[in-house]
Amino acid sequence: MFVIVTYDVGEKRVNKVRKKLKMYLTWTQNSVFEGEITDGKLKKCLAELDRVLDRTEDSLYIYRVKNSKNVVKDVVGELKNYDDLFI
Repeated sequence: MFVIVTYDVGEKRVNKVRKKLKMYLTWTQNSVFEGEITDGKLKKCLAELDRVLDRTEDSLYIYRVKNSKNVVKDVVGELKNYDDLFI
């Protein structure tokens, strides 16, 4: 399935959340990741993130698309791929 994950977390946890998500998805914008992932890997990723997040302050949104052919992505402005910045 294709997922888009967005997050708003405390400053102390931002890097930990980003590092966990980079293990599973592509970093496309500040606080946004996307990509193909299996149900099993998504569950594993979310379990790992649950150990980092503070549920009283942080939020994580997961948009799931069962058929990636139903996703149309339009980019207005510069197409950013943050993963390329660190390769």
